[in-house]
Amino acid sequence: MAAQATPADSGGLELDVPPQGAPPEGELGKRQKSLTIGAVCKALGEEFPDISISKIRYLEDQKLLTPRRTPGGYRLYTQGDVARLRTILRMQRDEFLPLRVIRQELAAGRSGEAALAPGRIGRDGARAWRPSVSVGEATGALYSMGDVLEDTKAEAKLVRELEEYGVVKGELRGGVRYFDETEREIIAAVAELARYGVGGRNLRVFRSSADREANLLQQILAPALRSRNPERRKEAVEALENLAAVATHLKHLLLIRDLRKIVR
Repeated sequence: MAAQATPADSGGLELDVPPQGAPPEGELGKRQKSLTIGAVCKALGEEFPDISISKIRYLEDQKLLTPRRTPGGYRLYTQGDVARLRTILRMQRDEFLPLRVIRQELAAGRSGEAALAPGRIGRDGARAWRPSVSVGEATGALYSMGDVLEDTKAEAKLVRELEEYGVVKGELRGGVRYFDETEREIIAAVAELARYGVGGRNLRVFRSSADREANLLQQILAPALRSRNPERRKEAVEALENLAAVATHLKHLLLIRDLRKIVR
């Protein structure tokens, strides 16, 4: 990943506030109709309490955002950038979509207002559920340990813990450990949890829960998934996608219900 330009007086650190002598934020907003990264956090904070400058920077690193840079090196976000960021955050929060899928959705022209929320009634009258990831064939892309660490900002020690506890496995090729797209997203999610002190050993509960859910869904659709009829098998995979999305949404609702008891 190419390194981002930094102001000459920043000591190698990126500046996200106007440097001394730069126009005040109010003047920038009036003249450019743009916001600094701090102002963006403040604007989105009510809907997304966990938004942070580091998270916005990470989304930029993942090529989901491309704010304008001033000659001084700090970011300026247009109203379109803010709307795009709001759409990204909603897809993460409401539909649990990984960044790869979000990138594809945005490239296809999807906007937050047009998004189909989990459980909303579709055009055919059926309840539509959007799976967060595909259970069908993956793209086959592999990422080296170095690439994963750079993309996710995770520490090598954390990835080794995930391997130790069976959360990710990776694949050894020519002495280099590679991970597929799903495992890369898992590492990114765990890296975020690690910021709050959640370590690899704490993830056994997530792994055990996922194993139980997978076994349940497999039992439900096992006959169709083993069918030699290609059409029936295709329908079974689609049903599995839908069931996975429903189960994920249900688990989210149950978690939110229980967490509300804590904050009362």
